[in-house]
Amino acid sequence: MFNVCPGCGEYSDNKEVIPIPPVAICRHCQYGSPFVLLPMFVVTGASGSGKTTAALKLSRQMQNVVVLDQDILWNDSFNTPEDNYYEFRNLWLRMVKNINQSGRPVVLFGSGIPDQFEKTNERRYIEKVHYMALYCKEDVLVDRLKARPHWRKSGAEENLKSMVEFNQWLKDNADNTEPKMSLLDTTEIEIAETVESIQNWVSENLPKK
Repeated sequence: MFNVCPGCGEYSDNKEVIPIPPVAICRHCQYGSPFVLLPMFVVTGASGSGKTTAALKLSRQMQNVVVLDQDILWNDSFNTPEDNYYEFRNLWLRMVKNINQSGRPVVLFGSGIPDQFEKTNERRYIEKVHYMALYCKEDVLVDRLKARPHWRKSGAEENLKSMVEFNQWLKDNADNTEPKMSLLDTTEIEIAETVESIQNWVSENLPKK
């Protein structure tokens, strides 16, 4: 809805965005639409690192944010590694931009890396994106994936290899991405501790009233 200009009715995802004060200017009629500029929180990690379970519990504990799992919008048309999944990431940021207009920041759970979000067109409408990567020891990750129901194919050799590599990549590169990612080792902590750590991290980075 936000991409439709109230002035002329034209649709555009390429408005000129001025961050202070937050205004999106229509390139067709120059109408300026004020908007709510809020941060976003991305919790990433390999499958088996604890994201989904943490998201479910966090959504019940934090009422001042909107907690979502990126997989609810996934379909095979978004499987485009050749362009870093651009359309999928851009769609999610468009969704976040619109949710932000209600005054509540979004905490998005799902595998991804900063570079995939930071280079999208819709990123301009987000004040800052904070990243946290969940990871665990390789043998623990493998055990968790193999313990999942067979229909999910999490224990398939190809999936195990992919998740182990991504898990290690996050651990090795958290300090090298732009922006950097906070790291949380979920190897030996209970899910309640994982959720508490994420909640504290989000709370520390929420806009001060």
